[in-house]
Amino acid sequence: MPPPAEVLNEFRALLNAARDSGDTEPTAMTLATAAADGAISARTVLLKDVDALGFVFYTNFNSNKGQDLQENPRAALLFLWKALRLQVGFEAKQVQVKIEGCVETVSASEADDYFAQRPRESQIGAWASKQSETLDSRDLLLQRIAEFSAKFEGVAVPRPPHWSGFRVLPNMIEFWFGAAHRLHDRVRHELVDGAWQTRTLFP
Repeated sequence: MPPPAEVLNEFRALLNAARDSGDTEPTAMTLATAAADGAISARTVLLKDVDALGFVFYTNFNSNKGQDLQENPRAALLFLWKALRLQVGFEAKQVQVKIEGCVETVSASEADDYFAQRPRESQIGAWASKQSETLDSRDLLLQRIAEFSAKFEGVAVPRPPHWSGFRVLPNMIEFWFGAAHRLHDRVRHELVDGAWQTRTLFP
């Protein structure tokens, strides 16, 4: 079941506040995945969309994270907005948002639409980079960029078949507001037995 609209709207409001705060990468989020054998990995990616179903990002499906998510389609996201100080009463509070859930691939049309909006250099890079594989020298990457630049010279760059997006379908969204003496405010929205519930947590 999709998260309540008001929860997603709160997230959007916080994201906009983070943008206004001067955060240089407000859409940056830590993405944690687990491989089929349970090995856990985390890295920073950029959020590209928040829709009624969840949170969308794009990647090379042959990358480590792409392989993890195809083998074990679950993920956790974490936003930390260091520049944002949300004024609550008399106290300015730092904000984190934690999201957990299952993962699905976006539709081909969604991926095509987003890829078409990327800078041409990034489109070429998606073809040239064998993401997460060993790179013997920087010259090899530059050579591959030159090859694909020549291949697509004068035409629109198509989306590579190995490049698309994932949508995290949340079953938990937690808003964390930092407070003095580590007495933080934590509000958790979670899907329990097919219905969304909200509860406040001890810090």
